[in-house]
Amino acid sequence: MDTPEYHWTRRRFLQWLAATGAGAVLTACGMRATPETISPTTPRPTATSEPTNAAETPSSATAEASGTPTDETPPAPAPTATPRGAAYLAVARGADPAALTMAALAALGGMERFVSSGADVIIKPNICTDYYPAEYGATTNPEVVAALVRMALGAGARRVRVMDMPFGGSAESAYERSGIAAAVAAAGGEMELMSPHKFRETDIPNGRDIKKWELYQDLLRADLVINVPIAKHHNLTKLTLGAKNLIGVAQNPGGLHTRIHQRIADLLSVIRPQLTVVDAVRTLMRGGPTGGNLDDVRLTNTVIASHDPVAADAYGATLFDFAPEDIGFIKAAAEMGLGSLDLSALTIEEMAV
Repeated sequence: MDTPEYHWTRRRFLQWLAATGAGAVLTACGMRATPETISPTTPRPTATSEPTNAAETPSSATAEASGTPTDETPPAPAPTATPRGAAYLAVARGADPAALTMAALAALGGMERFVSSGADVIIKPNICTDYYPAEYGATTNPEVVAALVRMALGAGARRVRVMDMPFGGSAESAYERSGIAAAVAAAGGEMELMSPHKFRETDIPNGRDIKKWELYQDLLRADLVINVPIAKHHNLTKLTLGAKNLIGVAQNPGGLHTRIHQRIADLLSVIRPQLTVVDAVRTLMRGGPTGGNLDDVRLTNTVIASHDPVAADAYGATLFDFAPEDIGFIKAAAEMGLGSLDLSALTIEEMAV
């Protein structure tokens, strides 16, 4: 990939390394050159224009303050196509989770590709329980989350909120125990406790198994949604990756466990995060989703990023020696046209940091 835009992005990242003293060295390890753009987007039936920022409309602002949903729920924008000179999917490997995250985003074209000035950004990590700290590989790495918060604010975001709905322990204790609350605060972001008043029955027009579900409305109204799952084993779906992580923004998640793979894909069809960053720094190879045994954790030191949520999950599956089509929700999402699981057809930049 030999274009001015590519070298400018790489040069900015190297300047960041030098300025911060991170001590990381970026080395390109491999790339498969293929056609630049394979758009994973499908039209949102109710979307006729870019969604309105909730803070810019009096009715939405009033509803947000009161916790009452508005009558209209603008869908989040669909993911962007790959700009010229940027990778479709980036894979960074090394010892520093923050540096890996920075490198992966630089290869995609930088956070500026996704964040507009004044944007309302929501980051959705996996904070499933308050049982263990992040070293146990069950929750997203705090350094990865914090790096995304800093980059989003640096790119001009008005605010960056981080949220999840843990199923074990309280949200407050899970946020703290995971280490994410402290990391996000230090980075300038906000941890949000997900209010039950902000869930509302939402149409899923393209759903194949479910046509409505109660979803967290702020996530659908945000200018940018960044999905930051941790790659780990799951006793029901084989793996937890990006699409599976979206169950955390749905009420009655247990109800999704019937025909779970198709229902996960159905959720993805309406939520559509514009950026997926898979934390595979410490991967839980067995005993998921909650873990609890450090012997089950493998130090993989990898971060995967793409605007295509299916492609990001497809690559994540290979870390566990699965083919993408071996994971039901990845296959179902690809069959719905929500992204590509054919990694051989994508421009992938792999790098050591």
